[in-house]
Amino acid sequence: MTALIGGLVAVALGLIGLGLWWQHFLSLLAGGIPLLLLLGGALAVYLGFEEAKDKFFKKSETPAYEPPKVSETDVEKYKEEVERLKSEIEELKKKKKPEKAEKSE
Repeated sequence: MTALIGGLVAVALGLIGLGLWWQHFLSLLAGGIPLLLLLGGALAVYLGFEEAKDKFFKKSETPAYEPPKVSETDVEKYKEEVERLKSEIEELKKKKKPEKAEKSE
């Protein structure tokens, strides 16, 4: 509620001040517009220069990733190795279980 009242007071004082100092407001506005145009133009020139520089020095696109070519014999060899390692892991697990049973007794 206090923000509403404060806002209404600020609007009223702003309107009164604008009415009393209208000429000063116009001179401030007249001085501010060229400054804003100058800064906006400088920003547009800078951005245009950067865009032109990017187009001029554009790097070639990197090719998409292609997985290495693997022959069928290599695939079979890797599958056999995976199966062999799985069986080794199972054997190690079986050996470790009796050790745990002995320790708990």
